[in-house]
Amino acid sequence: MPLDSVAVRLLFNPNNTGGIQSLRHSSKLEANKENMSAETVGRLCFRSINALAPMVRVGTLPMRLLALDYGADIVYSEELIDIKMAQCQRVVNEVLGTVDFVAPDERVMFRTCKKETERVVLQMGTADPERALIVARLVENDVAAIDVNMGCPKEYSTKGGMGAALLANPDQIEAILRTLVKGVSKPVTCKIRLLPTLEDTVGLVKRIEKTGVSAIAVHGRLKDERPRHPVHCDFIRAVASAVSIPVIANGGSLDLVKAYADIEDFRKAAGASSVMVARAAMWNPSVFQSGDGNPAVRYDNHAFNTKYCLCQMLREKVESPLGKQLLSAQTTEEICEAYGLQEYYKTTQAELQARRDAIQTNHNDLDQPVLDGDVTTMRVKFERREYPGEYSPKMFLLEWSRTESLEQPQYETVQRSQDRAFQSIVTVAGKKYRSTLWEKSKKFAEQAAAIVCLRVLGLPEGREGEPDSGLVGKRKREGKRKGTADENAAVESGARKRRSSDNPAEQRMGSGESTVPNGVERRSGSVGLPHCLSTV
Repeated sequence: MPLDSVAVRLLFNPNNTGGIQSLRHSSKLEANKENMSAETVGRLCFRSINALAPMVRVGTLPMRLLALDYGADIVYSEELIDIKMAQCQRVVNEVLGTVDFVAPDERVMFRTCKKETERVVLQMGTADPERALIVARLVENDVAAIDVNMGCPKEYSTKGGMGAALLANPDQIEAILRTLVKGVSKPVTCKIRLLPTLEDTVGLVKRIEKTGVSAIAVHGRLKDERPRHPVHCDFIRAVASAVSIPVIANGGSLDLVKAYADIEDFRKAAGASSVMVARAAMWNPSVFQSGDGNPAVRYDNHAFNTKYCLCQMLREKVESPLGKQLLSAQTTEEICEAYGLQEYYKTTQAELQARRDAIQTNHNDLDQPVLDGDVTTMRVKFERREYPGEYSPKMFLLEWSRTESLEQPQYETVQRSQDRAFQSIVTVAGKKYRSTLWEKSKKFAEQAAAIVCLRVLGLPEGREGEPDSGLVGKRKREGKRKGTADENAAVESGARKRRSSDNPAEQRMGSGESTVPNGVERRSGSVGLPHCLSTV
């Protein structure tokens, strides 16, 4: 299929319902079921499959769905770092029909939908068994399997002891995999690179097999090798023959895989159960064979990620008029304009807005307070940009407490160990309030608790656009008025002194002073005497 057509499919397919797959793909799934053992019935099978490999910035929801529509059996997410995912909250996005895992800063770290639930594998970057388990349990009901990245040689992964850095620590590899296999109900896999010798590689894979993982993907290059180096199919073949679990061959995009037929050739050359395709699929997702497309617009993908993926597909055509227009695009709307999809964009946005409005109407109770024991809770997040004024919610609550002659609000803050997030409870007039969300700092957690209290009490909180209540800054304004009065009194006193100094005789008569020779004024003590007399 032409690459231009593939790129358009990433954005647009008005006829796609998300439920129809090609006959080839359906037949393949039936064949996979026959290969399943009794223990894997109802679980993801990794034998005789073609998978979209995990790729940073590429393996987002639109690309995964596009790969599935073109015939991929399994799709991997991009590598997601455990410490970031551990901070996320699972949010059902009723507008998009997705499940979002949202970080404290409101960024969507991972987005999935029902269409891929049974075939998406979440790959995480981790070097810690306990933290890996936290993430796996967070997502296990929304993915088909969990994969641990042990093959990425890039610094952003290895500097934390993750990715290919784990290859030097087989004990830690075992600890992570055993913890996950015992701790979650979904299959656990891992992806590795080759060690310097075949013996070391086979030895490591045998240790990995004993942890109970369901499959292992092998990138056929050493840690220091890059795509320009040839893939070592002989190493992958030796690994596949040494273990009984499925081995997924990876790394053939440059030399071996350029079209659908090449995938099977690569599998045979590597002696593997299955194949995982990265750059060949990034350049042309139809490498998995044809199927239905799926829009990035429909799932509100970030414009720059969509743009990046499209540029990877265009490759040498990125210098064409279409490519240049795409490069200059800054929004999803501008990307759609480059492909002549303006009407589709407008229609889709109208549909999504209609869903938002309907959800807002039907779910107004989501922001209502809920009593949790003796603590009143609300889902509130402190966004600093929403409080641009001089006074924070904590200051509003403090001033209100003073006007009501109440004790100063008391804050009690706890920190969550796995992600170092904070949550506070504020006690006012004997009642407790807190937000159900965790914040990135103690200060933000206290502000969120103050907001909950203020909203429950129906008090102003200093939010942008809120009318001035006069609650905060009253004493400061009174102080300014008092300061102005004092300044006026000082000015009047100074004027009187100046008038007196203009008439020296009047000043002397009024003060009872006398004049001595040479015009020296006599005051008490030696003040005003000539220097020669004052020292006598």
